Amino acid sequence: MLKTLRVNSTAFIFGLILAEFVIFAATFYGGLVLSWVDFSLNAAEVKAAVERAVGDFAARGFRSLAVARAEGEGEWRFLGVLPLFDPPREDAKATIATARSMGVKIMMVTGDAIAIAQETAGKLGLGKNMLDASGFGAANQEEADQQARSIEEADGFAQVFPEHKFHIVEVLQQRGHIVGMTGDGVNDAPALKKADCGIAVSGATDAARAAASIVLMTPGLSVIIEGIKESRRIFQRMTSYAIYRIAETLRILLFLTLSILVFNFYPVTAVMIVMLALLNDGAILSIAYDTAKYKTEPEAWNMRLVLGVATVLGVMGVVSAFALFYLGERVFHLDRANIQTLMYLKLSVAGHLTIFLTRTRGPFWSLRPARILWLAVLGTQILATLIAVFGLFMTPLGWGWAAFVWGYSFLWFLINDRVKLIAYRLLDPPRERASGAFASHQAAS
Repeated sequence: MLKTLRVNSTAFIFGLILAEFVIFAATFYGGLVLSWVDFSLNAAEVKAAVERAVGDFAARGFRSLAVARAEGEGEWRFLGVLPLFDPPREDAKATIATARSMGVKIMMVTGDAIAIAQETAGKLGLGKNMLDASGFGAANQEEADQQARSIEEADGFAQVFPEHKFHIVEVLQQRGHIVGMTGDGVNDAPALKKADCGIAVSGATDAARAAASIVLMTPGLSVIIEGIKESRRIFQRMTSYAIYRIAETLRILLFLTLSILVFNFYPVTAVMIVMLALLNDGAILSIAYDTAKYKTEPEAWNMRLVLGVATVLGVMGVVSAFALFYLGERVFHLDRANIQTLMYLKLSVAGHLTIFLTRTRGPFWSLRPARILWLAVLGTQILATLIAVFGLFMTPLGWGWAAFVWGYSFLWFLINDRVKLIAYRLLDPPRERASGAFASHQAAS
């Protein structure tokens, strides 16, 4: 944008200096542009010095503005170059460092010259492997592959036009990366739409907001880090719920099916199954508010691990259920009605204790559960115990047998915790994980 200042009837015009030293100049009267002058009168004399000045400013991260002067309607005479500093956002460096520590690669995308981009990248703690986006374009297959590798390995891109942003996002996606991008202008809209997660920053245009997946309402970029952390916590809760639900389904279905087929005995009644489902649903809703620890690397579904751990816990639950069934019938000589109540309470207590196994990869005590989870599980199990003790819709069990079931279930809970650790060690051994996420980030507006 040109800006005119009037000092003693002399107009000073400020314009951007382009690579080939084209000086934009105009004379304004009442805001009306009357004429354009492509070159100043002394352009040939000062061109070399201006190029040196522009290069020196660029190396220090400054943009350049040309200053020209004209008396009345006379020809323009070049006076000099003014540096213009467009600093990165205050929280950009800390945000980038945090994102990189979480396995997200940050790439800077800017329309500035390479020298400015390299200097800015150095201040932000990024690498200085900047690519000149003006070289992107039509190429044969071999050149395209080489260009794609260069884009993937770059720390940022300079002299970028809108079509280049879209191309960068597209290439990274084609090479198997999950791409997020920030932007605020109309020309960012295509790339924001193309990215897996387009983020419109505070003050973005309506076009950028419409194309983005997320719109930031407050200035700064640190909120993106909080979004990454919270999304990974949500993923951990989803994984915990998936393992718990699969394990419980296997535990109940296998136990009921085998009991009916092998022993011709229904271990729980239909009413008991309904109460189990209601109490389980009441407790597992609190998983959404549970404490979760986010990983320092991008998350991805590992169904082999989820199904494997859930199957192990489910099978262990079936083994413990049949062991209690054996004790009740062959050792304690309980009648079938009391055994049904015994099995109902065991399935309820042991099932809810499984929540504390699935919520963490480490020992169950390694991450303290949220208070709401404790209260939900404790409340539902107190209710389940009272139903079994006093015999609501079933044969009364008594406090002694109820205490025995709680102790039996807790013993198997400790055993299952050890088995879970072994399952994780076998199914997902520690290894180096390459980060699979890239973020395209405009550090300077």
